[in-house]
Amino acid sequence: MGTRLRHLIELLDAGVAAVEEELGLTGFRPRYAPFLRTLATLGPSSIRDLAAAVEVTHSAASQTVAQMDRQGLVSLSPGTDARQRIVGLTPRTRELLPKLEQAWQAAEAAGRELDAELPHPLSEVVIAATEALQRKPHRDRIRDYL
Repeated sequence: MGTRLRHLIELLDAGVAAVEEELGLTGFRPRYAPFLRTLATLGPSSIRDLAAAVEVTHSAASQTVAQMDRQGLVSLSPGTDARQRIVGLTPRTRELLPKLEQAWQAAEAAGRELDAELPHPLSEVVIAATEALQRKPHRDRIRDYL
């Protein structure tokens, strides 16, 4: 199941990346989208707040922010204490937001089209699977069979 899900994500991400490249959005990765969208909506945010908003671990958010920082997509500034860093959009990224928004809206429309072709909408299955695993983690399910 995990191998198939990774392959599905690779197919979806490759499509998004190809369109972003065609739009002149070189260097953007699909995994950046939820972070950039959150920053565009909420404004500068701590990595912890970004992780919560995007529903990823702090570690995953920190790694993604570091990649975006290296590419000049976000800026980092000190927070209220030495451990906290505040992430903001760079002027370059703000300038690219209309193109990014165009790509994001098109990707969402394409996702709805894909959902309509499937026996069960993928987006609903992903949400239901996530909720089921939050109720009973996969680790516990596996242990039941050991």
